[in-house]
Amino acid sequence: MGSSTHGSWLGSYEYDKQRRFAQEVKKGAVVYDIGAHVGYYTLLAPVLVGCTGKVVAFEPLPRNLRYLRHHLALNHITNVTVIEAVASQNGGTAFFDEGPDSSMGFVSEHGCLTVKAVSLDELYSAGAIPAPGFIKMDIEGGEYKALIGAQNLLSNTHPVIFLSTHGLEVHSKCCELLNGVGYTLRALIEADALNTDELIVKHG
Repeated sequence: MGSSTHGSWLGSYEYDKQRRFAQEVKKGAVVYDIGAHVGYYTLLAPVLVGCTGKVVAFEPLPRNLRYLRHHLALNHITNVTVIEAVASQNGGTAFFDEGPDSSMGFVSEHGCLTVKAVSLDELYSAGAIPAPGFIKMDIEGGEYKALIGAQNLLSNTHPVIFLSTHGLEVHSKCCELLNGVGYTLRALIEADALNTDELIVKHG
């Protein structure tokens, strides 16, 4: 309590999405939680993948990271690696706007906070992260740049992606990129892929 909305500790937060996530993620899988916030999906994923699976959580905001690490410790979760960074097109640094609340921070040239930026392709090629079976991505408009920085990984490992997009332009660009590397896009909940901001994306 206090770290996020009441729905998070009640279990009602993004109810349909979390149910679909639980149906898809398998024992022994590797899950990336990109935009982990305080750990709602980062806590759910280890239960789903079990002791043989792994979770990699990406979160840049110091306030959220404190809660995230505390929640992992409270739940005695040991198979999560936390990467204190935003996923983007290239590695380096980025300016970050903390947004109106802790769940809505985003990369912005006008942001007053400097955070680390990483490319998933660079991390994967360096052996710093394992190949993903599943990716949950919700990063307040940074989705397209993060996918650009993961094109080789997506082309070679074909993870299932739970993608939240922010804005029509970002959504369109993400759809075009994913179609270009062989993915089929479906709306997570009743809609079509072009008229939703919640997608489940599978290769082939």
